Amino acid sequence: MPTASRSRTIAAPAADLWEVVRDPHHLPRWWPRVEGVEGVEGRAFTEVMRTSKGRVVRADFDVIEVREEGQRRVLRWGQRIEGTPFAAVLSSCEIELALEPAQVPERATEVTIALHQEMRKQGVRRTVGTWSVPRGGSFLVRRAARATVEEALDGLERISA
Repeated sequence: MPTASRSRTIAAPAADLWEVVRDPHHLPRWWPRVEGVEGVEGRAFTEVMRTSKGRVVRADFDVIEVREEGQRRVLRWGQRIEGTPFAAVLSSCEIELALEPAQVPERATEVTIALHQEMRKQGVRRTVGTWSVPRGGSFLVRRAARATVEEALDGLERISA
């Protein structure tokens, strides 16, 4: 399963970041390529994204877990894959975000984002929309996931400044 996980200390209190990350309406402010969020109902929401070629793509998500354990806060959400164009490449996609107060500097937060993606049938070429994933494509998916996680951390850092 391709997984990308990164941590970064962000100069903002954990409580402030928690308010931002647990509200899907804020995703366009910090999550890469998200232009808007629709259909926020209960624990479900839809991200509206735009590809590099200008095509609008929607992805549906469900909040799987919201947990506060002392000063550690964890949020997990998963993408609904079946019946979507993403199903040609992925069998699952889940994001986990954890916040903990940083030891140094004071009032900073250690943010960890992990993006887990399970590829569908390895070893065959798959085409989704305008992109194609070749055999051994899990490397490409993992590299793209790492870039996404880094951009998300950059986004959180930017809106916290």
